[in-house]
Amino acid sequence: MGSFVSIFIVVIVFFIILSGIFTVKQQTAALVERFGRFQVMRNSGLHFKIPLVDKIAGRINLKIQQLDVIIETKTKDDVFVQLKVSVQYQVTRSKIYDAFYKLESPSAQITSYVFDVVRAEVPKMKLDDVFERKDDIANAVKLELNDAMLDYGYDIIRTLVTDIDPDQKVKDSMNRINASEREKVAAEFEGEAERIKIVAVARAEAESKRLQGQGIADQRREIARGLEESVEVLNNVGINSQEASALIVVTQHYDTLQSVGSQSNSNLILLPNAPEAGSNMLNDMIASFTASSQIGEEMKKQNERKAASEGDDPKKK
Repeated sequence: MGSFVSIFIVVIVFFIILSGIFTVKQQTAALVERFGRFQVMRNSGLHFKIPLVDKIAGRINLKIQQLDVIIETKTKDDVFVQLKVSVQYQVTRSKIYDAFYKLESPSAQITSYVFDVVRAEVPKMKLDDVFERKDDIANAVKLELNDAMLDYGYDIIRTLVTDIDPDQKVKDSMNRINASEREKVAAEFEGEAERIKIVAVARAEAESKRLQGQGIADQRREIARGLEESVEVLNNVGINSQEASALIVVTQHYDTLQSVGSQSNSNLILLPNAPEAGSNMLNDMIASFTASSQIGEEMKKQNERKAASEGDDPKKK
């Protein structure tokens, strides 16, 4: 019975001694209290405390932590928008006591300051300015938090506005405006491309007409040169110019008839097309040329008599 009690006492003493041994993780600080009063702070490693007298009141995380705060507020142009602000903070090693004993809930304290600053800054801006000046909002939050939390042992490393989410209807309206602007630019480019095509086609058509006109002019020039040579040849064999011209016209008439007759699908009708049309045309042309010559001679004689009579009139001198 006595040996059993001894073993029991040894076991109790062992566990009591073992309870005085504790470890602290890296980037962590442990606060030791004695009878409810702060005694000492321990950093990472193996440590000892007085069993049943000292106790670990709590542990402080010394790593950089992040707190995400979501705030809904209104802009200057009466658009409700939801912002997500990420606050990165760290406990200052020299103020671990203040960080542990002065604040009950640091995350709630930080959240309150973020709400206060964002709801003071965003209503001064229009929606477009909120997107463009989100860094200004983040800097304002960081400045306010640093001033407030530094006394409590918390250092604000950085604040970031990570998300700006307007109402869905507002986003749809913005997307429609953007799409309309892009369609307008696309229409302007399409119109410019169409104008360039029209100008190119017009220039090509003008060049084609110019070349076509030049070809017709060259053709007519060659025809005139050929007619001139034909008339000269006919004059050499005793046929005057009027008869030669009539003969050439009649010859071209028969050449045209022959050309029309060689095409079975032609819809061209040449008038007159009787067999005696050629001879009648020749006689008519010779008669018209003869009449034109006689009229010309008569008008020339009348002009000479008129000039002579005006020259003999003493009142004209």
